[in-house]
Amino acid sequence: MKVDLFDFELPPDLIALRPVSPRDAARQLLVHPDGQLSDDHVANFADHLNPGDVLVFNNTRVIPARLNGRRTGRGDSEPAIEVTLHLRASDATWMAFAKPGRKLNVGDAITFSDDLVAVVQAKNVGGEIELTFSRRGAELDAAIAAHGVMPLPPYIASKRATDERDADDYQTMFAARDGAVAAPTASLHFTPDLMRRICECGASHEFVTLHVGAGTFLPVKADDTTAHKMHSEWGEVDPVVAERLNAARAAGGRIIAIGTTALRLLESAADTHGRLHGWSGATDIFITPGYRFRAVDGLMTNFHLPRSTLFMLVSAFCGLETMQAAYAHAIAGRYRFYSYGDSSLLWPALQ
Repeated sequence: MKVDLFDFELPPDLIALRPVSPRDAARQLLVHPDGQLSDDHVANFADHLNPGDVLVFNNTRVIPARLNGRRTGRGDSEPAIEVTLHLRASDATWMAFAKPGRKLNVGDAITFSDDLVAVVQAKNVGGEIELTFSRRGAELDAAIAAHGVMPLPPYIASKRATDERDADDYQTMFAARDGAVAAPTASLHFTPDLMRRICECGASHEFVTLHVGAGTFLPVKADDTTAHKMHSEWGEVDPVVAERLNAARAAGGRIIAIGTTALRLLESAADTHGRLHGWSGATDIFITPGYRFRAVDGLMTNFHLPRSTLFMLVSAFCGLETMQAAYAHAIAGRYRFYSYGDSSLLWPALQ
């Protein structure tokens, strides 16, 4: 499909630079199976659930994956280099994006501190580089935690500096497994009080892990979706969780993915009959209109970038025309967009 079909104009002042407080005070646009739209708030999320429904959350934890250093070892010139890690390849190796990448060659060293240096092992298509660090394992994790900063999305970081509030604001209440370099933002809206109300209505929840990579923010530069290459992200579905989800669905419950990351992982772990299995590995699943969803019955997600793979995903879930209308409604109603913005609750189109 032509990528231009997924473009839209967004007023810059609708890009949220801070989350609302409390978190569940955010607005929520409901997209019904017949394409009708209605306005609500996340605090009322439980009102739209049935007993037996299961919410699936991504329990990844964002690490301080943005590192600032200097290229060293190539004469007197030591230009500043900003690195955003996005996928761990080994105990000592990360795939990353560097800015400005044009100043780096294979073999160059980047010094982040006296105790943390990395060497560029490869430069790949799309601006990705491979870095091998001077530390490995837990020592590397500790060094990244000491020297890195929270990797706010570029549409926020370009407008304000990261500060202490972001360490909490950009982490979900479910964060448990270190490895993400971007938050599973749909889950940012949840609070203990909202979870209590969800439990009281007879719904339950499960956890999966997908370590969200910085590639989630990259624009689609190809003219056609068939020419776009997704970056891989590591994920895991526990076999016991998979069986509980299968049992819930067999009993008539709906599986509702909280965020596109949870949805992409569940679809990666499902077979052609829609049955989930224990699964672990890298996924680069790319969902566009025409995709047949196998494992997910509902989706809660924030509002996404124009021409992004995530807007393509929600358009596959509800239909392109429906989502174009939904986003036009959200813009006219001044919903807040992107990671710190408002939410939508999507039900797939009637077949």
